[in-house]
Amino acid sequence: MKTHFNLSLLSSILLILMPFDIYAADFSGHDLSIYWGVPFVGILLSIALMPLFLPRLWHHHYGKVTLGWTLMFLLSALVTFGWQTTLNLTTHAIIAEFIPFILLLLALFTVSGGILIKSDAISTPKLNVGLLAIGTLLASVMGTTGAAMLMIRPLIRANRDRQHAVHIVIFFIFLVANIGGGLTPLGDPPLFIGFLKGVDFGWTVQHMLLPVLLTSSLLLAIFYMIDHKYFSRQYGELPVMGKTLSHNKSIKIYGIKNIFLLVAIIAGVLMSGIWQSPISFEFLEVYIALPNLVRDIIFVIITITSMLITPKQVRAGNEFNWDPIIEVAKLFLGIFITIVPVLAILREGHDGALAPVVALVSDSQNTPINSMYFWLSGLLSGFLDNAPTYLVFFNLASGDAELLMTILEKTLLAISMGSVFMGALSYIGNAPNFMVKSIATQSKIIMPSFFGYMKWSIGILIPVFIIDNLIFFVLF
Repeated sequence: MKTHFNLSLLSSILLILMPFDIYAADFSGHDLSIYWGVPFVGILLSIALMPLFLPRLWHHHYGKVTLGWTLMFLLSALVTFGWQTTLNLTTHAIIAEFIPFILLLLALFTVSGGILIKSDAISTPKLNVGLLAIGTLLASVMGTTGAAMLMIRPLIRANRDRQHAVHIVIFFIFLVANIGGGLTPLGDPPLFIGFLKGVDFGWTVQHMLLPVLLTSSLLLAIFYMIDHKYFSRQYGELPVMGKTLSHNKSIKIYGIKNIFLLVAIIAGVLMSGIWQSPISFEFLEVYIALPNLVRDIIFVIITITSMLITPKQVRAGNEFNWDPIIEVAKLFLGIFITIVPVLAILREGHDGALAPVVALVSDSQNTPINSMYFWLSGLLSGFLDNAPTYLVFFNLASGDAELLMTILEKTLLAISMGSVFMGALSYIGNAPNFMVKSIATQSKIIMPSFFGYMKWSIGILIPVFIIDNLIFFVLF
């Protein structure tokens, strides 16, 4: 195994020394070839394939594998563009993108891990539907990440005696970690980006209400049928089990002080988006706006406060440990750095290497094709960061919020639905997806591989999204 790893490392070093665009004058999406996406795709394929074919190697060295792909990009950029440009790209990705991302996740992970919801009830399909519906609603109030971190442990605990629980976690990712965040700009980063660009809060609520309601209802109905099947297979018919499972169903909540810290996190996110300040700080040629710096400091203070005020018994009851956040941090640091050239190419639109893909969203008269906006913004959001993807298609459609909310409202709806809903297509489509998967794994639920998860997402979500497309962009 060690020899194999050394050979893989040697081959990576050889690839590192082969620059992709040696004659590029500067780092510009206009000049980058599609080959600059190889390290990013390499990380995705490593996440997808290595747990299947090299599970022990991946479990012990996933950080080193991710580092290898990241170095492939960085050293190629160093040879091609020089150390200054490479340093600027890296520091911007880490300071402006990764650190705010991981600090928010860290705060939510720590605070939600300090809230223990205990009940002796064994969850039935109806109760599971209720828990998923509550989480879906909370996602639009406190964000998909906040709702996911708060609700995943109680849901797992309620189904602790289930022989088949994988489907419960998968539908949780579909609904709470993604689609539930579509109702308000607070729910998911793409919609918050739109809010900052001038899209009215009320427009999002009004236009996304029916899509979120329809999509969530369809998925909850599908979930109920699947969960009913597994429940009946294990326990027998539901009316009989209503008597045999008559445990004390009182619900007790511990660590209530952390609920106020959750509210503080939401307030911090809102503050950084609404507060406009001319003051900024420069660090390694990255400009940090004062509201963003204050927000990140608040997240650190909240994290420390939560650790100090939460009794150890509460975290022990949640089986809390740092492994999930460490895994997400290592993987997403590599993703945030290697995704830089991919997003740069995508931002060039019709002038970049992905121009043939971008051209699919409009016809020969340059009229938007709303169905294509829905599918392309969605499919790319399933594997790229959905916030930048939303912004790219927002600008492609016109970039004018007033125009998009009126004359092109169907186009804006397509971009909003695609960016939010289809983040559920893969483990890396939205920030909480991988975190939920890690917490479930820590709870002894054997989660499917990257492609195993996509069998579920493609088999269940794509037909639902086809219905969405027909109703909102084809028939009406």
